[in-house]
Amino acid sequence: MRYITTGERIGYERGIVEGEQAVILRQLKRRLGELSPEIEQRIQSLSLNQLEALGEVLLDFATMADLSDWLQINSMI
Repeated sequence: MRYITTGERIGYERGIVEGEQAVILRQLKRRLGELSPEIEQRIQSLSLNQLEALGEVLLDFATMADLSDWLQINSMI
């Protein structure tokens, strides 16, 4: 098994987070329509665990207010 440096690990983890962000943003745009830059920025600041939680509930959202409420409760911003 090949040794993975800290830099490689961080890059791999960053890639996972960025991929998760991209999928969630696409799903939200399809579900709710265009997102404001502020909402996109808030989603991009979420941790991987928060992104995974959002991915599980976003299909229950009917309005932009549902997303805003979730972000208010679940993000640290």
